Amino acid sequence: MVTANIIVAFPKIEDARKIKSVLSRGGFNVVAACSSGAFAISTADHLDNGIVVCGYKLSDIVCTELRECLPKSIKIVMVASETHWNEVRDLDIVFVPVPLKMQALTETLHMIEETQLIRRKNKNTKPKGRDKKEQELIQTAKHLLMEQNNMTEEEAHKYIQKCSMDSGNSMVETAGMVLSIYGG
Repeated sequence: MVTANIIVAFPKIEDARKIKSVLSRGGFNVVAACSSGAFAISTADHLDNGIVVCGYKLSDIVCTELRECLPKSIKIVMVASETHWNEVRDLDIVFVPVPLKMQALTETLHMIEETQLIRRKNKNTKPKGRDKKEQELIQTAKHLLMEQNNMTEEEAHKYIQKCSMDSGNSMVETAGMVLSIYGG
């Protein structure tokens, strides 16, 4: 499984390096440790997705400003006191309280990685379109309903759609049932 790219940013570079070391030993892909928002932003700009683990305030920027500067595909995990949590609660920032417990941080990072992976998979998955034969089957069933029940095309479509949802069958299967019932 491909893990997210992680940037660790804290006002004291020693703290950032310690957390980077622990996360790296835990199997995370930590691409940078830094003390400035500018470095975190420039690093994140080269990533398709990722996570910035940071304190509330860096040497040049606070977490809320950092959120505005980062691409939406980058998630922020803020490690700070609960007083700062209230300031960022509605800003799509994940909070881990201090004193920092590495288990809480690693569990949070795993959860975010999993969510990002699912989003990427869903983004790349397109619904399967109907082939020409299936489209013709639905059209034939709609026309039969229009003739037999004096429905408009929209009403016939909604009827097939509703029957499909109610029965748990696909629209193609439902159209086939309509044709078998009406002898089309």
